[in-house]
Amino acid sequence: MRQFTVSEQESGQRLDRLLHKILKHAPDSFLYKMLRKKNITLNGKKADGREQVSCGDSIAFFLSDETFEKFAADTSETAAYEEAYRRIGSLEVLYEDKEVLLVNKPAGILSQKAAPEDLSLNEWLIGYLLKEGRIDGKTLRTFRPSVCNRLDRNTSGLVICGTSLAGSRLMSRLLQERSLHKYYRLLVKGSPAQSGGLKGWLQKDVSRNQVRILTPEQYNSLPPSERDAYAAVETRYRTLEGNGKVSLVEAELITGKTHQIRAHLSGTGHPLLGDAKYGDESWNRYYRDRYGVRHQLLHAYRLEFPRLEPPFTPLSGQSILCDMPPLYETILREG
Repeated sequence: MRQFTVSEQESGQRLDRLLHKILKHAPDSFLYKMLRKKNITLNGKKADGREQVSCGDSIAFFLSDETFEKFAADTSETAAYEEAYRRIGSLEVLYEDKEVLLVNKPAGILSQKAAPEDLSLNEWLIGYLLKEGRIDGKTLRTFRPSVCNRLDRNTSGLVICGTSLAGSRLMSRLLQERSLHKYYRLLVKGSPAQSGGLKGWLQKDVSRNQVRILTPEQYNSLPPSERDAYAAVETRYRTLEGNGKVSLVEAELITGKTHQIRAHLSGTGHPLLGDAKYGDESWNRYYRDRYGVRHQLLHAYRLEFPRLEPPFTPLSGQSILCDMPPLYETILREG
């Protein structure tokens, strides 16, 4: 007999889904047959698989060792995550509890892998939790912590990570509902209006990884058959300070589409400093030569959380800040 105790990270999911993670190679028919015959039980009782498991629940497997090992998932390899943590190094953790971790992602690091050989914040996160003793290889059989919101490789700042299943689900829901407000700080060319709202319709060119934003007037002039390719986008912004050449702007994403802020501000004649896709090439060259700017200066600066119920009350109604890289202030001061 094998006994499995549900951890905090695994709590909140259906029993049958958890069984599929523990016995990864077992077909549905086998699992449901074992449940019917009480060869798999939940807290010593017969279960049908639809039950929602909680932390501390006990799942018993009355199976031979040979059968269990045949269907069990392979022990998760931790070395790759430990190496990712070593290679990326220590990052600034801005908030951490049993459910959620907020980290300051430097520019130049992927949020999640784009290819199997990539190194990303996702692997760093698991390596960090392994180092802190919060998870182990057994945990990774049934749950893998992950980032909940993606930033472009060259965008820095706040990234939300779910360290439990409940945390991942809640953060994903808040992001989808747009009840969690995200604010960015960025350096742009010239002197934008003090504040404003930008609305438009965005189309992504996947082959070029680039987007095009139409004004509402341009979108309305399209034939109805072409409009399905576009998604409505909205950005709010306010100008905080400037030196005549460069301005510091704070932008709030009302919608969250690829390159939305970059394309929207470029369309107003105030492109982001260092933006190779939507920016001013000669202007960027000056700051590259003088300050070494080689990517867009866009930073996820603040998260404002809505009211939350336990166990998420420590974040309820909180505003979490992530300081801008020092280069922003240097450029504003020196021009």
